Amino acid sequence: MTTILLVENNQATLGKITEIVEQAGFQSLTCSSVSEALEFNLEQLDAIICNLRLPDSLGTELIKHTSTPVLITSNFASLRSAISTSKSGAMEYLSIPFETEEVLTALKAITTEPNKIITNANEEPVPGMVGSCPTMKELFRRIRKVALTNSSVLIQGESGTGKELVARALHEASSRNDSNLISINCAAIPENLIESELFGHEKGSFIGATTTRTGLIEAANNGTLFLDEIGELPLEAQARLLRVLQEHEIRKVGSVESTKVDVRLVAATHRNLQQFVEEGRFREDLFYRINVMPLDIPPLRERGADILELVDKKLKLICNRLGMETMHFSADSIQAITMYPWPGNIRELENAIERAVILTEGSEIPIDLLGINVELIEIDSLNIEQIQQNQNSVIQLMENANNKTENIDDDPIEDLSLEDYFQRFVLDHQDSMNETQLAKKLGISRKCLWERRQRFGIPRQKKSL
Repeated sequence: MTTILLVENNQATLGKITEIVEQAGFQSLTCSSVSEALEFNLEQLDAIICNLRLPDSLGTELIKHTSTPVLITSNFASLRSAISTSKSGAMEYLSIPFETEEVLTALKAITTEPNKIITNANEEPVPGMVGSCPTMKELFRRIRKVALTNSSVLIQGESGTGKELVARALHEASSRNDSNLISINCAAIPENLIESELFGHEKGSFIGATTTRTGLIEAANNGTLFLDEIGELPLEAQARLLRVLQEHEIRKVGSVESTKVDVRLVAATHRNLQQFVEEGRFREDLFYRINVMPLDIPPLRERGADILELVDKKLKLICNRLGMETMHFSADSIQAITMYPWPGNIRELENAIERAVILTEGSEIPIDLLGINVELIEIDSLNIEQIQQNQNSVIQLMENANNKTENIDDDPIEDLSLEDYFQRFVLDHQDSMNETQLAKKLGISRKCLWERRQRFGIPRQKKSL
């Protein structure tokens, strides 16, 4: 039978975890501190569930004493805590309060794959990409499956989300990886030259055609053709591309002969091609030809803690490329990075990091050198300084909450982040306050309150009738 050690000093939380574990058919052992946990033979255990903050030490200390997989829990779902537990080697991180399914999913992951660290910023599920949020995991799964076929792929996502990386990953994981990957940005080629670029031309076929030229589609023969921003392709070129997909042949501009080609098409766009079809700006038959396997890349603002993995990786790469010592971000910088919506997605993030690395004098990167528009941060009419000025009143409200103080840990208040304040305050007061009152006390709008509930996974409590 699977044996799990539960290290938790809060009796209510311990009771809930014990119930979940035993109902799932596991055997549980319990203790309330790191020192007590070390008295067990940790190597004989199948897993350990341990609170991050215990009376005698941080729960992550256990990781140094055993190879048994560890699931860290915490009342504070702060990004700083997530970073520290990840770097310490914790195999999973779970925020309190949690749902039964969350615990069981995490346990299944660490008990069935005991040697795999799944929270690792250096892991690359597909070449050149990182991410562990559910949407990205599904994207990686689809990439692996479709890469083994010759089916056409349509990659959709906002500008800067990494559509070309997905195309490259598809090519590298395919049987065509020994041949060329030809990438073309359809928006960057003048309309009067696009057909010549794609299909090639014969000498003398138009003014300036002094030699016969091979087109990029023919150059991608036996390989992969990546058409970025395919929504910008003129209708005439769309018709000729459709013939390539249907007949597997091309005809150079000015030629009467066709040439057979074997090309795997990967297209990408940030446009709504379905709307383009309805407006007559994109051929319907071509749309269905390229939309065999759609791959949707989520914007950076919807990828949760993935941004921490990306920041860590990009910062190291940029420091190495610029020949600088490894740097790190200040707490305020991390706060801003995780709250900023990044309308330019990964491309904007890379530019901000590179700019900050170049301008930073020491080893710590301050918030002002990121160059991001603080007004876009989801604080809704209040900036970071104003929110910080409200911290004292929020703390006071928390301390005065009736019948809630027993659930508040003894950690120093100044050790909490703004996310911690928000989550603790909402969880402690949502039973006694409505959404309008909560938003008013926090100094934000109802819309911002709703958005942050979604971000941190705090569902709105339904009133019983």
